[in-house]
Amino acid sequence: MGCFGVAILSVVAAAVALVDAPHAAHVALWSASAAAVACWALAGVVLVGRTPRLGFNCSLVALGGGLVILVMRVGDRHGVGVDNATRRVADVLALLTMAVVVNVVLALPDGVLKTKGRQLGVLAWYGVAVALCAYYAAGSKALTPWPLALGWCVAIGSALPALRGRYVDASARSRQLIQSLVAGSALSLTFVVVLVTLHSLVDWPVHVGPLLLAVSCLVPLGLAAGASNAASHADRVLVHLITTLGTVAIVAGAYLVAVRGFDKAPATHADRNLLWWAMAAAAVAAVAHLALRGRFSRIATSFTYGAREAPDEVVRSFGTRMTRAIPMDELLLQLVESLRKTLNLASAEIFTGNGEVLDLVVSVPDRPTRSLNVTRDERQVISRAGVSGNAWASVWLPSIATSEMVGPLRVAPISHAGELLGIIVVSKVEGAVAFREEDDRVLADLARQVGLALHNAQLDTALQSSMDELRRQADELRASRARVVASGDAERRRVERNLHDGAQQHLVALAVNLRLTKDVVAEDPEMAAQMLDELGEAVQETIRELRELAHGIYPPLLVDSGLGEALKAVVNRSPLDIELITAGIGRYGGDVEAAVYFCCLEALQNAGKHAASSHVVVRVWEESGSLLFEVRDDGPGFDVRTAQRGHGYVNMMDRLGAIGGAVRWESEIGHGTAIRGSLPLPS
Repeated sequence: MGCFGVAILSVVAAAVALVDAPHAAHVALWSASAAAVACWALAGVVLVGRTPRLGFNCSLVALGGGLVILVMRVGDRHGVGVDNATRRVADVLALLTMAVVVNVVLALPDGVLKTKGRQLGVLAWYGVAVALCAYYAAGSKALTPWPLALGWCVAIGSALPALRGRYVDASARSRQLIQSLVAGSALSLTFVVVLVTLHSLVDWPVHVGPLLLAVSCLVPLGLAAGASNAASHADRVLVHLITTLGTVAIVAGAYLVAVRGFDKAPATHADRNLLWWAMAAAAVAAVAHLALRGRFSRIATSFTYGAREAPDEVVRSFGTRMTRAIPMDELLLQLVESLRKTLNLASAEIFTGNGEVLDLVVSVPDRPTRSLNVTRDERQVISRAGVSGNAWASVWLPSIATSEMVGPLRVAPISHAGELLGIIVVSKVEGAVAFREEDDRVLADLARQVGLALHNAQLDTALQSSMDELRRQADELRASRARVVASGDAERRRVERNLHDGAQQHLVALAVNLRLTKDVVAEDPEMAAQMLDELGEAVQETIRELRELAHGIYPPLLVDSGLGEALKAVVNRSPLDIELITAGIGRYGGDVEAAVYFCCLEALQNAGKHAASSHVVVRVWEESGSLLFEVRDDGPGFDVRTAQRGHGYVNMMDRLGAIGGAVRWESEIGHGTAIRGSLPLPS
């Protein structure tokens, strides 16, 4: 509410000063001043919703301007001029307002003076304003408008360099606010340069002060626009305005130096008219140059190079295409077409490759695919070479030239970080103008950019391959987890079924027989003794069945004696002809020993099913920090390429994969089967 009150008060003060203005010139001056006050008040009202402190400071600027106008109007009630005392009061208010404007600029974009440098800068300008106020209040003369205006320009100009650092670190919306302010200032300054130049040279306009005040309204209007959504393209507008300001300043400076610097000011009305038309022609020429310079450049390029683009333009256009996600093949084809047209070539080719073979990927005109064989030493030499000609190519790449390449030749290596990724080969017709230094530089720049593009393409391909591999592994992991859960459920059901149908039935039978034995002990001791012997045998059978069941879940011998003894027990129980080799192995973690044990057990079951009459070799050994195993038979074998993964192979893959291992099958029809697996051992 305070901001709105200050804004309204400033506008009211400016409006009161316009009432009963006695002189037309004063009316124009005060009207322009009132418009400036109203624009600053508008900026304060618009900004207060976004940055209250910044809006309040803009309202203070409007209030200071309104009070200056009101004081001047009160001092000139009779239209005969303002006395020195009144003018000094107005100067004091103007100087204080100048310090507030510096505060506004240094507080952009959020209205807060966050750093000590900005705080000290604002305090310094307030101190300068107060000191000048005290000096002029005690003196007998007032300031003239031009020194006061110059002081305002110096004050605002001193605050602008600090604005650049905040602009770089600002958010997008804060940048829009600063861009709009600078755009308004640039447009205002452009009009100021034009008006001051015209007034100095041709005495028009006669009263320049009101117009200068009027164009200063563009500064607060820029601030107000930056706080709204109307400045979404402020960055583009700012670029054009700064360009226009520079052009206007150069033209105006040239006229001021030519006319005022050499003391050739027009003395008559005819001279002024002539100078006026000369400046108008210069302005039209400057505007026409800005609008048509692109077309003139294209015409000159076409005449000079016989093409639509200069050689440097090929480099720039290739860099632009790289950012548009164009496929690499199409990008290289566009490149060779641009090269042929721009450098007036007979042919242009690009070879790429990472190994000892470079393949032709694109060519203009289109030629059959061919390859260049380069050794490792040749690759190092080519990657370090610059753009080279016919003699160099005949030594290091003699197979590069074809029957069509009879004129000047250039070879540009495509490399990145010292690695050769390809070459660019261009040639001209026989008798054509030789390649220039500028052409070689363009080829070198293009080769460097193509090398970067190919390197990035390789990285993208490698990344895509890694992502595909990760997806595949994730899918396998999910499937493996599902199989593990299903296998665990099935195993629990099997154990429950075996306990129910086997050991439990034996125990129930034992309980029944014990009750019968109790009944016959007194009547028939011999029968009771016989029944007790049978019960003993039943107990032993139950114990054996429980041991076999426990052995199927996890063999006790593996826990007590290790992998070697557990496998030896399996070999002794198996009907197969098995040779066991476990020399050099020791004790390992329970998960490692269990994985190798059950994988070997699964492999032996497969051998017994498909190669029962064969000789089987089971070997377990350590090598290079890993525990390896192999189960190999000399049975009939099978075709691995057409065989499907069975339940046993999937179980082995899941067991080993869960702890970082791997398994593979090797087999040929008539040459037996080998199952090999490996597990990394903890260091």
